[in-house]
Amino acid sequence: MSAISFELPSALEATAPPPRRDAVRLMVARRDGGQIEHTRFCELPELLEPGDLLVVNVSATLPAAIAAAGARVHFSTRVPGLGQAWRVVEVRSEDGSRPRRAHAGERIKLRGGATLELVAPYLGGGRLMLARLDGPGPVESYLQLHGEPIRYGYVSERWPLREYQNVYATTPGSVEMPSAGRPFTGELIAQLAAAGVLMATITLHAGVSSPESHEPPFPEQFEVPEVTARQIERASGRVIAVGTTVVRALETTGGRAGSGWTQLVIGPERGLRVVDGLITGWHEPEASHLQMLEAIAGPELLRRSYGQALAGGYRWHEFGDSHLIL
Repeated sequence: MSAISFELPSALEATAPPPRRDAVRLMVARRDGGQIEHTRFCELPELLEPGDLLVVNVSATLPAAIAAAGARVHFSTRVPGLGQAWRVVEVRSEDGSRPRRAHAGERIKLRGGATLELVAPYLGGGRLMLARLDGPGPVESYLQLHGEPIRYGYVSERWPLREYQNVYATTPGSVEMPSAGRPFTGELIAQLAAAGVLMATITLHAGVSSPESHEPPFPEQFEVPEVTARQIERASGRVIAVGTTVVRALETTGGRAGSGWTQLVIGPERGLRVVDGLITGWHEPEASHLQMLEAIAGPELLRRSYGQALAGGYRWHEFGDSHLIL
């Protein structure tokens, strides 16, 4: 359990993309000294130092929501050891607003003549099911043809897939946007480079979350390339992760090169061994990621940060504001 508890007013849920990505608000929380300041994301080059290394997740978002008769299916990650047709899925109501009861043996007819067979509960039960897609072509190709971005009830309008992509994304595989990187623009990245801030990449394909459940993250596929491991080893400044997915990948390998599936859950007891800072969004009450943030910020600074965010009208979710913890 995290050290903080709060209620999120619906007025603080970001319901649409901001007019400019880097115009979102940014809270900066410094563990040394406990200072908190409020600025805009476009000021990031002024907040970092030459030699700092930003590590970003280049996984691109798939259109992973599929309409079905009486349901909406959210496709999630591949399954280690099983073929390309197998996926973890969440079955939700037709409008996507809430989970829908699902059971093993159920067959759901999808767009494009495909059928989804629900085989068994995934990892012992809960909202996710292990499923096999019977349809034309690979799952990713099917999603590209017939899917749309996953969205939840706080986003009332449909937005095109480009609104759910980070500007540096290159490798399709995430079913929900690794949204900590959304405020970056090409111009901002150029300004960071001119200021002497370095950039490195990892890939971690993010699975489905759920507004109704706060279970620990499930296994996710990742890669930390050799060139990134060398950059981390040689970094003269701080290693700052852009998103909790980057923290999970780097802490899994200890900053070394590696790939596979990670089941690592990070909390205050384990602590951090590679990462010196984090750029992230604002997480929901009881979200498991709050334990990771507590490991980075400490409980007192995290409580103060969230208290000021709630009082100051910061916005939550993928289109919302940002939090830099150093």
